Amino acid sequence: MAGAAAATGGMLLGISLQAKTPKDTSMSIATLRKACKGRIVAVGEPDFKKAVYGGLWNKRIPDRAPDVVVRVADEQDVIAAVRFARENRMKVVVRGGGHNWCQPTLRNGGVLIDLTDLNKVVSIDVEGRKAVVQPIISNREAQKILNAKGLAFPSGHCPQVKLSGYLLGGGMAWNPGIWGSGAESVEAVELVTAQGELITASEKENPDYFWAARGSGSGFFGVVTRYHLKLYPLPKAIHGITYYYSLDDAGAVGTWLGERAAKLSPSIELSLFLLEAPPELKKKAASNGGKICMVTGAAFADTPEEAKASLQPLESCPIKCLSGSFATPLVFEQLFDASGVLWPEGVRARVEATFSDSSPGEMVKAIRAHMTKAPSPTTVVLFTIFTGPNVPPPLPNAAYSMSAKVYGGPWTMWWEERGDQRNTDWHQECATLLRPFNVGYYIGESDTVGRPSNAVGAFSAQNWHRLADLRDKHDPEGVFFGFFDGLSGTP
Repeated sequence: MAGAAAATGGMLLGISLQAKTPKDTSMSIATLRKACKGRIVAVGEPDFKKAVYGGLWNKRIPDRAPDVVVRVADEQDVIAAVRFARENRMKVVVRGGGHNWCQPTLRNGGVLIDLTDLNKVVSIDVEGRKAVVQPIISNREAQKILNAKGLAFPSGHCPQVKLSGYLLGGGMAWNPGIWGSGAESVEAVELVTAQGELITASEKENPDYFWAARGSGSGFFGVVTRYHLKLYPLPKAIHGITYYYSLDDAGAVGTWLGERAAKLSPSIELSLFLLEAPPELKKKAASNGGKICMVTGAAFADTPEEAKASLQPLESCPIKCLSGSFATPLVFEQLFDASGVLWPEGVRARVEATFSDSSPGEMVKAIRAHMTKAPSPTTVVLFTIFTGPNVPPPLPNAAYSMSAKVYGGPWTMWWEERGDQRNTDWHQECATLLRPFNVGYYIGESDTVGRPSNAVGAFSAQNWHRLADLRDKHDPEGVFFGFFDGLSGTP
């Protein structure tokens, strides 16, 4: 998918001539400050670096920076910032939560619109199962507020990730076999266009923007200020399993899971991890560099009996586990706690999240030996295996167009700058070993900066071309940075 399209990708999205920044915009910035309630910081001013880099998840910071940061307080600030950029022939990039690992919100020059303070739940309609939220609500916050009202939403897994980038990227969600992706539950968005106009987009109103907002990620040509979400009843019984296996058996376990997955209930979220062994299993993992295989499953059901019955087939794995737990009752807070341990804050990171129709066993076999050499104990390789007879199909009205039996790849994370080269080399080799199995990439969690073809490979060829056409139609002057421009500098 990423082959022929990648060759023409530069001509399709984002490789436009970068707008020139005026030599002196001081008066315009002064005018912008009068028009905005939020904080504006220009290059050379105190706290500029903090405004640019302070809130980023990945602490491996590239040497790219905008000319102006506008930390908006409301929609009118967004409008003012976009119009300021247009009038000064500056390009615009938008930062939601700053969680994207390759940091596409850092560009050379232009205006960075920071949405950090748009962090409120606007309304919840319990009976109608609807909510309107601003973009900077975290996965954990969203579930906590909704769960208290007996409702739920297909949020992402990492607790601190904000809905903005998560939904724009498509939304790899909890309980995807039943709820679908996060973007699938977006019924409308409110956004500011490249012309500085505030509009609403849905299937019937401004449908081009609605299509693009559901999955185009950092290639979206607007600033979403509110999401209108479809909600679901909170599952009455969430139960989980965890099994640990020797890394030597990981390939066989992956093969068995891949063969079994189609016969499991789609209400099970099933994952296989390669990671550092927990303390109690360190000795048993010593011959494999301290690494181990972990299988987890979460069943979302109406009763404990239903949850246990759906998980029961996973008890029959012919490979003997080192330890395990079956059908442990859980709530979303505990799910987020577990994810938070696997993806901690404050790390330096590289990520390659992909889609594959290959056997997870074959994928594990390809990297098993390499995993034993991982320099950092924080590194995790994840393969989520979709369950049920049917792989979730691509959304019919969305830019998000990836669909496959398996999702995952290496999340290479480490703490110290001195480990940059060793971990980067390990990560790149791991990604290379897995690349023959790939059919596509996840736009929100793969290196679209260092490897631009990943952005092309995150879409079907048809959707990639349509996204380019819509950008030309709705942002003909190139006000918004595309996928690729303004990215020179250390990735």
